[in-house]
Amino acid sequence: MTRRRVVRMQRTGDPGVLEIFHPESTSESAPSPGFARARIEYAGVNFIDTYHRSGLYPTALPFIPGVEAAGRIVALGSESPDFAVGERVAWTGLPGCYADESDVPLDRLVPIPGALSSELACASLLQGATAHYLTHGVRETRPGDVALVHAAAGGTGGLLVQMLHAAGARVIATCGTEEKAALATESGADDVILYTREDFAARVRALTDGRGADVVYDSVGQSTFEGSLASLRPRGLLCLFGQASGPVPAFDLGRLNGAGSLFVTRPSLAHYIATREELELRVGAVFRSLLDGDLQQRIGGRYPLEEVAQAHRDLEGRGTTGKLLIEVAAAD
Repeated sequence: MTRRRVVRMQRTGDPGVLEIFHPESTSESAPSPGFARARIEYAGVNFIDTYHRSGLYPTALPFIPGVEAAGRIVALGSESPDFAVGERVAWTGLPGCYADESDVPLDRLVPIPGALSSELACASLLQGATAHYLTHGVRETRPGDVALVHAAAGGTGGLLVQMLHAAGARVIATCGTEEKAALATESGADDVILYTREDFAARVRALTDGRGADVVYDSVGQSTFEGSLASLRPRGLLCLFGQASGPVPAFDLGRLNGAGSLFVTRPSLAHYIATREELELRVGAVFRSLLDGDLQQRIGGRYPLEEVAQAHRDLEGRGTTGKLLIEVAAAD
């Protein structure tokens, strides 16, 4: 029998803390009732994984990172009318995905449609559901809205631009390079700002005749926060949903009044797929759009499980585009 593999961290720190560990096989034991054992084919690499690894988001140690995967059910802990052994499934929001297999609650699994590859399902699950709740959850996008999207060539950013465009918004994107700017334009951005060359807040004002954006979607955090606030119209919304450059420092809420009665929110995907109904709504919309060709996800890198540390280095270097995946046991 092939020895099982998991990526384990026994302490927090740089990517070097990620190590391959070979636990005793649990394949002979049955999953607990209400759970399925899935053999993982692909695992997604996301910034939340780097936050867990670095200690920015504290976890109990030792810890197996990775909160997004796709694979096949190999065992059920109890009979289920919705799932069967051999079925392809995906899930997100649960740690332990950097591994050959994982036991997953049945109510967090979503079936993968037959025409959709496991690779693409995994690549689009967390980031697609995130883009969906940002577009249709935090606020409902209306035709004519002006939305500023940072990191618009990334995995989430590219999907968010596409969804906002489809909902009728005018999308202003920020990127760091000409190559990334071209990708943002391809995704549907109406205007692209190279933040390495100009003040993006001033450019947003110029593009909107001084009015500012209705909403700013900021996954970068520390380095963009002040500019994001300065880009908003009165009563505009700053949606801070990530912190790739570091967490935002302490902030005087009174400043929101003087800047035009602004709103700031710090949402999390977990709270927008907390119920089975919402999980199926968002993931179903993403999968249908992928199958219909209305949504495109770029895969920016594939790594074997043994190279997960390099995947983290590449993601944190912020030079990647699209989605990074770990190929655990690719079987499509």
